[in-house]
Amino acid sequence: MSECVFVQYRHHVLDTVRRLLPDVPEEILARVELTPTRDPAHGDMATNAALLLAKAGRRKPADIAADLVDALAKVAGVAAVAAAGPGFVNITLHPDVLRGVLPAILRAGEGYGASKLGQGVRVNVEYVSANPTGPMHVGHCRGAVVGDALANLLAKAGFDVTKEFYINDAGTQVRALAWAAYWRYLQALGTALSQDEFAAQTPGGLQYQGEYLIPVGMELAAQYGAKLAETAPDGTACIAPEATWLETVRGFTIAHMLNAIKEDLAALGVHQDVFTSEADVLARGVTDEAIGRLDAEGLLYEGVLEPPKGKLPEDWEEREQLLFRSTRFGDDVDRPLRKSDGTNTYFANDIGYHADKVARGAQMMIDVWGADHGGYVKRMKAAVRALTADSVPLEVVLCQIVHILRDGQPVRMSKRAGTFVTLRDLIDEVGRDAVRFTMLTRKSDAQMEFDLDLVVAQQRDNPVFYVQYAHARCRSVLRAALDDAAYGPVADAALAEAALDALTSDAEMALIRRLAEWPRLVEAAALAREPHRVAFYLAELAGDFHALWNRGRDDASLRFLQPDAVEATRARLALVAATATVIRSGLAVMGVDPVEEMR
Repeated sequence: MSECVFVQYRHHVLDTVRRLLPDVPEEILARVELTPTRDPAHGDMATNAALLLAKAGRRKPADIAADLVDALAKVAGVAAVAAAGPGFVNITLHPDVLRGVLPAILRAGEGYGASKLGQGVRVNVEYVSANPTGPMHVGHCRGAVVGDALANLLAKAGFDVTKEFYINDAGTQVRALAWAAYWRYLQALGTALSQDEFAAQTPGGLQYQGEYLIPVGMELAAQYGAKLAETAPDGTACIAPEATWLETVRGFTIAHMLNAIKEDLAALGVHQDVFTSEADVLARGVTDEAIGRLDAEGLLYEGVLEPPKGKLPEDWEEREQLLFRSTRFGDDVDRPLRKSDGTNTYFANDIGYHADKVARGAQMMIDVWGADHGGYVKRMKAAVRALTADSVPLEVVLCQIVHILRDGQPVRMSKRAGTFVTLRDLIDEVGRDAVRFTMLTRKSDAQMEFDLDLVVAQQRDNPVFYVQYAHARCRSVLRAALDDAAYGPVADAALAEAALDALTSDAEMALIRRLAEWPRLVEAAALAREPHRVAFYLAELAGDFHALWNRGRDDASLRFLQPDAVEATRARLALVAATATVIRSGLAVMGVDPVEEMR
């Protein structure tokens, strides 16, 4: 039997439909669903086949449903079938079919739920991609967790996943960072220049003033001495001509910041496969080549854009620019590729970067961005469609801002002023697992509040605790059984052979039904690009397990360990072990470690 009962019985539904409606196209059949019912009293699963296929089959939904009921009632393992509403059919499985999920889980281990859905398609998931201008702060955290969990989920669903970080190291912000690092370097040399005096001589002023650059300045001084500084008449260091030092300081500072970012990401459990430098992409000519390809296709022209919304004509300087015909590919307006000084726009550089990902073999690209980049989605999708002749899809997952609360009050942050809460601060305060799990308790495009007090509270309202407590309880039962030889071996392989007839109560069967949903949940969440569904599922699974645990308190016949009923005990141990396995499987997708016991 397939380890996923939903996959198995969906095949039965599709085979039946093909016999009843042989002319229905396969692309319509692909939309037929088999989902858990909301109320077990209505069955174990329901299909929308009759409603979905009525138009293509030129029959009434009720008539198709009636034929499905008659045909599915003859399928092995089906205990009952009934039409439900206009075009839906509910299926009740024989309890033995559901109980058969447990040995499938125990034999597969944490690999239970793995799918071939992705068929090895090479997916590049790019996330975080922060400017290397300072330590990771909590504003980066949600995208890092969502991107990492999504990549794990896609891998679980059978995609060949590459996790990537794009280093934005070619813009004006890293130039400003280099000036700020140079100021810290001069400080380390004992400059007599005040901060205001330095800022007055610096293009754009001193934009990054955080103390996190002090170690960079000290390391520059230790490595280069006064070589990067000129000497003023009083013998102290001063600002040197830019050409003699800026590139050296810039490269040194970016390397330092990037190492710090990697360390912060590692503390969060994020380990990306590829770090791609924007400056390197430009230096290799990839961006120029991509723009040249667009030009050769007749997709570039010199033109004048209308004023953006909200700008009056007198506030808008009309000038000819090099424009990409992005409106041909679904964008609202054509987009400029050159600034007034002749350098590339950010958009032009991003075109080159995405062309580079395609050249490296990506068959699908998923970018995880902050919600403030939502207006950038259409133009980037348009560029990728043009570059790849619509052969490599680009999807964008947007992450809304997270509001960090401490004692009920918001924690404010500013990278340039250096007053932000760093990602490492957050991890040190509540722990990596709490951070990752909590960031996945809401859909990524919904705003959320991260309550520092709640995420460490040991209470039901805290889903991190609630799920971890369920796993710890499972493990405590298995340890207790291991200590009593009367129950026999409790390794998964041994429990997979246990007789399961004793599992008959409503609470036990509800838990089994939930376990059976895991493979389907993996595929559905992967297709929707929604890793938060895993967190929701685990919370529901934990709820089912805790409910069964509590039933055992009131009804001695439902307790897991019963010295006078060894076979029933082994059946329940199989259920407990399978529950622990699925919790670990789900937590692995989320990048969260299970706990063995709660202290």
